Amino acid sequence: MAEFKPGPQTKIKRIPERGSYEKESIYQILDEALICHVGIVQDGAPIVIPTIHARIGDQLVLHGAPASRLLKYIAGGNPVCVTVTLLDGLVLARSTFHHSMNYRSVVLMGSGKLVDDPQEKARFLDALVEHIIPGRSKEARGANEKELKATTVVSIPIEEASAKVRTGPPVDDEEDYSISVWAGVLPLKISAEAPVPDSGLVDGVQVPDYVSEYQRS
Repeated sequence: MAEFKPGPQTKIKRIPERGSYEKESIYQILDEALICHVGIVQDGAPIVIPTIHARIGDQLVLHGAPASRLLKYIAGGNPVCVTVTLLDGLVLARSTFHHSMNYRSVVLMGSGKLVDDPQEKARFLDALVEHIIPGRSKEARGANEKELKATTVVSIPIEEASAKVRTGPPVDDEEDYSISVWAGVLPLKISAEAPVPDSGLVDGVQVPDYVSEYQRS
């Protein structure tokens, strides 16, 4: 299936022309985002928790401590709402009313499950590291048996999802285009600075290319 079928919770109603249900577009945004926010309802109250994620095919993977209330909730098969947002620029209009932001966002729905197979857990934890910085899991030591037991991993099949994207310049009222004030877009992006080595590095260890050349895309 190339597209998700929108449900009542993921259908774009406000400015629908900015919406997309295409898997490729949605997954590109999920893969670029470093942090997601997971919404649950516990004891009748909504809770939204930021966490690291990784996508493996049509499922989202999360991890954390066994005591995590979020992971216990997801492992119980309860429905969750996951969101991510990438900020691409500040849109400065001639009027304050029309100021905006260029962004790419995703809302997805699904019900999770516990990942208890040790090999699958190890593979999913490597995927989380690869999501953060590709190439790292091939060099760093993988999780040992003790660490696997001390970590809860859950997967959330992506059952429905939508993306919403804003691009381009500001859209002012026609009569405001003659105002003598600067308008346009101030692009924003995540950029890496020079790596800071750990003081306990073994002599002769060099910065790997995937660190020195790191960039999000």
